[in-house]
Amino acid sequence: MHTVLSLADVPPQTLPARSMMAFTLASHIILVPLGVALPLITLIMHGYGLRRNDATALLLARRWSAVMAVQFAIGVVTGTVLSFEFGLLWPGMLGRWGDVFGIGFGVEAWAFFLEAVLIAVYLYGWRRLPARTHFLLGLPLPFAALLGAFGILAANSWMNTPRGFTLDSAGNPVDVSIWKAIFTPMFGPQYWHFVVAMFVTAGYVVAGVYATGWLRGRRDRYHRLGFTVPFTLAAVFTPVQFVLGDSIARQVFHKQPVKFAAMEIVWKTDTHQPEYLYGRLHPNGSISGGIRIPQLDSILAGFRPDTKVTGLTSVPASDRPTAAEATIAHFAFDTMVFIGSLLILLALWYAVVWLRRRRLPASPWFYRVAACAGVASVAAVECGWITTEVGRQPWIVYQNMRVAEAVTSTRAGGLWLMFGLVIVVYVFVFGSFLVVLLKMRSRWRKADATGGPPPETPETDTPYGPRSAGRFL
Repeated sequence: MHTVLSLADVPPQTLPARSMMAFTLASHIILVPLGVALPLITLIMHGYGLRRNDATALLLARRWSAVMAVQFAIGVVTGTVLSFEFGLLWPGMLGRWGDVFGIGFGVEAWAFFLEAVLIAVYLYGWRRLPARTHFLLGLPLPFAALLGAFGILAANSWMNTPRGFTLDSAGNPVDVSIWKAIFTPMFGPQYWHFVVAMFVTAGYVVAGVYATGWLRGRRDRYHRLGFTVPFTLAAVFTPVQFVLGDSIARQVFHKQPVKFAAMEIVWKTDTHQPEYLYGRLHPNGSISGGIRIPQLDSILAGFRPDTKVTGLTSVPASDRPTAAEATIAHFAFDTMVFIGSLLILLALWYAVVWLRRRRLPASPWFYRVAACAGVASVAAVECGWITTEVGRQPWIVYQNMRVAEAVTSTRAGGLWLMFGLVIVVYVFVFGSFLVVLLKMRSRWRKADATGGPPPETPETDTPYGPRSAGRFL
């Protein structure tokens, strides 16, 4: 049960609340790929260094672990703000549905504390623990990161396809089944699509740093190895991600047909639906701009041109995204697919050169594109979340509670003021993050220019205790 609201009934608090949530989520998600995937990338490099007795690989792993720790600290701030915003901005949702989907946030909290401990142990262990012991203690780190993603995606997928409860006569959830609430129809496709996106994005972001160094003339083994390991991981996962993206779009077609209609700006239910590459949907159902490809949308949805695709007008206006929201979701979806297609071509370029010549590409254009791939991947992740959240409108819990029903009663003016303060805090936080990274880079370059740090081997004689002078990270 839910209250039927007209557009005129939307509370004035809705716009500032949605704007603040969108800003904080879009900011936080910039850090998420490194938080989820950098532990795995670091441990791959660490294991390679131990197996080959490669001091360069161990140096890279140690430095990446320092970046991982700084990123985690910044993520604590942005993630905490998001957690508070759920309670402050959307009390209607948490008050009614918290007992159903709150387990996801509980899992994420436990994963957060576990990851914090594991990162501390891993950082402390450099040069203090025996090599094998230190590496083994780091192995749980990627699993802790994946567990955190499990919790968040469980909550979000439940919001898209809510299950695991029945409603009493007052419309309140009862008879909650935790397992059904966690493993909803959208959980599997959404979780794996998200996780692989994190591996792809983090791989291209890290590799982009060393691609930039290659373009600036730093073509030593340090930069080649720093580029090759993360880029190879991203390149391997890129076609996998494309397949998973197609799978989740098909699930949306079946489980959230109105959301799919917004993603593809389909106005009326019909077969032989055309595909629009970009294009703008107007309130009367007309579409301007973009490239129209006849029948392709039906073919992509059901592999047949006579596949019936549900249109936005299949439900009342109060139960579907507005024309502007549908256009935003459509633009975001098309941009995500476009970036993914370019990344596949980049991965194919890399694979062909490697398989034919057993070496890295030599073309400067390859490294120019690789340097941009990290930024493009982050943009694709942002577009994916825009598609997910905007395409679900006006529902905060799909077909059970609207955003306007869940929003806080705090005055809109107070929310706009709070939004301004959040922007100031985030500018400071991300500015500090950038300053710290730049200082770390400068210190590492200075160390390399003066002959480098001491050998990257553990202090097997004194596994615990303070390091000797000149042996700081």
